[in-house]
Amino acid sequence: MEEYQRLNRAMWDSRAARHAASTSYDLNRYRRDPHAISDVVRFDQPRLGDLTGLDVVHLQCHIGTDTLSLHRLGGRVTGLDLSPASLDEARRLAADVGADITYVESDVHAAPDVLGRAAFDVVYTGIGAVCWLPSIDRWAATVAALLRPGGRLVFRDCHPMLGTLEVVDGRIDLVYPYAEHEQPLVFTDTASYVDPDDHSLPGLPSHEWSHGLAEILMALLAHGMALETVLEHDSVPWVPLPGFMSPHPDLPGEHRLTDRPERLAASFTIVATLSR
Repeated sequence: MEEYQRLNRAMWDSRAARHAASTSYDLNRYRRDPHAISDVVRFDQPRLGDLTGLDVVHLQCHIGTDTLSLHRLGGRVTGLDLSPASLDEARRLAADVGADITYVESDVHAAPDVLGRAAFDVVYTGIGAVCWLPSIDRWAATVAALLRPGGRLVFRDCHPMLGTLEVVDGRIDLVYPYAEHEQPLVFTDTASYVDPDDHSLPGLPSHEWSHGLAEILMALLAHGMALETVLEHDSVPWVPLPGFMSPHPDLPGEHRLTDRPERLAASFTIVATLSR
């Protein structure tokens, strides 16, 4: 395991229990309602299509709310994550609701060796995933290796345009790289996105990288993926720019700029099929 993976794993381990107990994830909703799915997967559902009977892998699955949602949409689902503490929470939730989901602890790049090559009909990965990976080309190679011929990637994430921005002294500033870079961005936060005002978490460092949209698309094409859908959205399922964003009026859990939201590409969706 590389140093950035050890650091990021420790950071996610330190947050797993807090996330599982948060009102943001609201795990009890899934225990109360056998049909409940996450707002994230609900947003992606039109692109996911019918998962009934398909082998689905959810990469970087964290505490498993989206993984369980994919299972409830009919998939035979495997969740993979680097953080053992996160997987403990995911397994506990699946056991509580009687969901037959396989969870595997692994670095995402080792997934083809751990789970099997050409073993899945659908690779799903969601918001806040690829920023933890230094090479988008290596990630695209991993996706292609996991898929059977004709299998699909369904991928939504933070838009790299949004990723360049931060609120500084009450205004939105252009702070971070858009394109991929060699040296990581290093952050040490004592708060989490589930409660940005609570600074009681341990201040553990994390390493992150940016990846431009063209870089992501070209990496997928280079590894035999045929693009079906590329969409850009004005919303994301958290508040990355505090003080400047409001809940989306039509999409539960989504937030967008309060003033003229059409100015910002906040997230994107890619659907691609393995063509070889």
